[in-house]
Amino acid sequence: MNQPDCTNLLKRIDLTTPLIGFYDTPETKPFEPFVTPKHCLFSLYENWKKGETAHITKDKFGCMGAGYWLCGIESLPRDRFVMFLADAEGLKSSHDLMNQWLDSTKPYTPQHPNLFIGPLKDDQYEYLKSITFYVNPDQLSSLMTGAQYNSNSDAVPVIAPFGSGCSQLVALFDDIKTPQAVIGATDTAMRNHIPPDIMAFTVTKPMFELLCALDEESFLYKPFWKKLRRSRGLPDID
Repeated sequence: MNQPDCTNLLKRIDLTTPLIGFYDTPETKPFEPFVTPKHCLFSLYENWKKGETAHITKDKFGCMGAGYWLCGIESLPRDRFVMFLADAEGLKSSHDLMNQWLDSTKPYTPQHPNLFIGPLKDDQYEYLKSITFYVNPDQLSSLMTGAQYNSNSDAVPVIAPFGSGCSQLVALFDDIKTPQAVIGATDTAMRNHIPPDIMAFTVTKPMFELLCALDEESFLYKPFWKKLRRSRGLPDID
């Protein structure tokens, strides 16, 4: 299947920051030039805006969190990992609660040797697993509404799970093959790498296809969205 055209969607929500894809692929050449994160993956936010892509493997993944959530690499024994997250980082009130959360929340299992996170590549749609919009609150509200537009009771279209920024890219979806979105960039450990008014809205491919298909019958062309833009001093979009 070809990658859907998101031009109109981005125009309607006035988004100029590039969409960031998470790819699981056997090849590296289509993603050149790429960079390897030396610490937090999100320290490459400005690199993404310049068109560069992060390359992660089981041998080179930057921080311990990315190694665990994206590659399943346990850099520390479980008890030390729990102590780090609960005691050093203060993310849960007890070791027991942290253990329960880790037991119920599994890392992503790569299908290929190479993971890439960076601007979308039209010819690599086959290997795309998720797409992230980096958006302000108004744009986030529009995407949340768009995610609800075609939703039924089979799955919750938008979730906001607890977890690291990198886990929110792919590991925390209920099912990556269903239309679903994650509200992300809620991890305080990574937020210093992105602007303070920016959040992440990460979607599966099926959800991306639904968002790209929003037409003139949708809210993006209706009075509420136009009124909101005018209240911000923004012009109408033809």
